[in-house]
Amino acid sequence: MPYSPATTEDMDRPVIWTVSVSRLSDLLRDITLEYDHLATIEPIHLGFDEAARHIRERMATERCDVVIAAGSNAAYLKGRVSAPVVIAKASGFDMMQALARARRISPRIGVITYQSPLPELAEFSATFGAGIAQRTYVTEEDARARINELKAEGIEAIVGAGLITDLAEEAGLSGVFVYSAASIRQAFDDALEMARLTQLESNRGRRTVAVADTLRARHGLNDLRGDSAPMEKLRQQVVLYARSPATVLIEGETGTGKELAAQAIHRESPRSLGTNRPFVAVNCGAVAESLLESELFGHEEGAFTGARRGGHAGLFEAANRGTLFLDEIGEMPLALQTRLLRVLEEREVVRVGGTRPVAVNVRVISATHCDLEARVREGRFRADLYYRLAVLRIAMPPLRERRGDIAALAEWSLKNALAALGARPHPNLHAEIGGCAALFERYDWPGNVRELRNLTQRLALYLAAEPLQALTPTFVLAVAPELARTAGVEPAPMAALLPAETVAQVLARFGGKREEAAQYLGISRTTLWRKLKAGA
Repeated sequence: MPYSPATTEDMDRPVIWTVSVSRLSDLLRDITLEYDHLATIEPIHLGFDEAARHIRERMATERCDVVIAAGSNAAYLKGRVSAPVVIAKASGFDMMQALARARRISPRIGVITYQSPLPELAEFSATFGAGIAQRTYVTEEDARARINELKAEGIEAIVGAGLITDLAEEAGLSGVFVYSAASIRQAFDDALEMARLTQLESNRGRRTVAVADTLRARHGLNDLRGDSAPMEKLRQQVVLYARSPATVLIEGETGTGKELAAQAIHRESPRSLGTNRPFVAVNCGAVAESLLESELFGHEEGAFTGARRGGHAGLFEAANRGTLFLDEIGEMPLALQTRLLRVLEEREVVRVGGTRPVAVNVRVISATHCDLEARVREGRFRADLYYRLAVLRIAMPPLRERRGDIAALAEWSLKNALAALGARPHPNLHAEIGGCAALFERYDWPGNVRELRNLTQRLALYLAAEPLQALTPTFVLAVAPELARTAGVEPAPMAALLPAETVAQVLARFGGKREEAAQYLGISRTTLWRKLKAGA
């Protein structure tokens, strides 16, 4: 393939490097397909000192905005490379699912975590008599020793990250991988947000020229798609609230489109119409407390170690005369809540390490997926700030409460996903979506519109690879077996839907390595060999 010079769009895209030497690499690779239209993503198959040295050497001449890693590898890289490191973390739900899989293997389970045990797991084990043995490790040698201890105690299944499961299987035990696709997607989302902040920092020097281009709201009222009554009510609220300068609190589950609503309010308001005034967004839960304070309020030169020479303006100043969107406001530390309340009351900001107040005219829209009123009662969120942020309120409807919109959303999202792959939708796609509507509508969509979009991107990959494949319920269940939980049917294996030549193409993509190709297709090496033989 001839070399193509980087376009301006490519240069503006975030650059993310993923670091893994274990089976996490496969999961990172699969999720990368969902994000490669948003960022330039490159895997680095090295660990610890080799990875740190490799990253430092390349960053001398190349750009990297964020590194994604997990477990002990991520802990090692933090502080050893200049790029920020996003740590992929397994959720409590991931752990429960992994324990359930381990229990099917053996009644006695071991869990090995990096550095610190999980107190909640110990409490769970004691309460329910689950018989879970916990161990921790720091180095690979520690991990091997802990595995041998558990093996000597009769443990047959061990739950952990990639290094742990690999070492467990080397020791003849069953390794149960703890990470899920949802956790890795969250790491990518956090990395994109951090990369956006990094780019925002680099753009500050030329903000007066480029503010309209770099800090504009890209979505409007038409992006709040759906003909259901809840969505019609939402659009009416957006138009009404856009007329007011008051603060808005947007509440809703993950993936419901809270930032879309915030951007639409900005786009419909006098702060945007005909002026291109800035819309600035920050995720309060994705930035460390010390960094978040500097990002929001700015800092003066010498305010802290590593402070930028000459200081810099914060996001409040960047959003002056426009809108500042504070996503996941419930994650803001209490100390910063006090400073934020003062800015809202006084309409002026004092930079970290400074004494001179700077007047700002900013409309604040905040969003949360948690119950802020409950956090107020628990003392984790200031009551006075809550009422100051929630002058106007919007409740984003979850997808399960507007099931009539699902089929149309799936069709629209699938067409966009196919277009991104350079593939054309079937002429009868609308009818095919209709044939799968019941399957889509029975599912509860805990990830809401974001989960639906991710699913359609997955479908598009297979449809683009096999243009003659019809979009049938059997096909959908094979690609998205999670839908079977509410459909009451058993999904067919994905490999059964792929023709022999596609299997051969996958094998070629992995350089003839049958184990990797079989793992990618979700089949055994024996099944892969049979399919290749059948197509020979």
